[in-house]
Amino acid sequence: MRTITKVATAGVGMLAIGVLVAGPALAAEPGGGYGPGGNGRSMSQNGGYGPGNGGCLLDTPSGTLAEAQRPTLPANAQEEKLAHDLYTEFAARYDDPVFDRIAASETRHLEAVRTLLARYGITDPTAGQAAGTFGDRTVQATYADLLAKGVTGESAALEVGRTVETTDIAHLRAAAEGLTAPDVQRVYQQLLNASQHHLAAFEHRL
Repeated sequence: MRTITKVATAGVGMLAIGVLVAGPALAAEPGGGYGPGGNGRSMSQNGGYGPGNGGCLLDTPSGTLAEAQRPTLPANAQEEKLAHDLYTEFAARYDDPVFDRIAASETRHLEAVRTLLARYGITDPTAGQAAGTFGDRTVQATYADLLAKGVTGESAALEVGRTVETTDIAHLRAAAEGLTAPDVQRVYQQLLNASQHHLAAFEHRL
């Protein structure tokens, strides 16, 4: 078993992460992979579920975001980074490859959201932030709390993964109403698809 040197302190008990938009779930992949997509689609030929930063997004036109919808993008960037950083820490401690694979998927998700942030001229709150570091105090406290729980044992880490993905899915669905920008719709739909598969992976191991 591998160990990590990062020390976590308890913070708030609820996820403080952004709201997204819903889309239909994909069928489970035959190979059972959870890595990043390599072709810009929800389910790639190399066994992943992450939206790529290439073809499908770059070829999808931008639209208009209502003022109330604009904060969703930076919140989502922090959400993807939080998930990535947690799963990376757990991958360093536990042997289950699910953490490595889903962390890689979260990297692709963050890349796609960053593309949207640049398109819409919105500041990326994760830019220049080291692993486990967040500019938002609430997100920082949430990360510390979840990490502290997850390092107590592999089952606890899987429970943290389930909490993160369950909350992500709820927020994705809550943001569906009124969103019209095609590129944002497409990325958010892919993120929901991925979260559903990630949740299934964690629940299967639990």
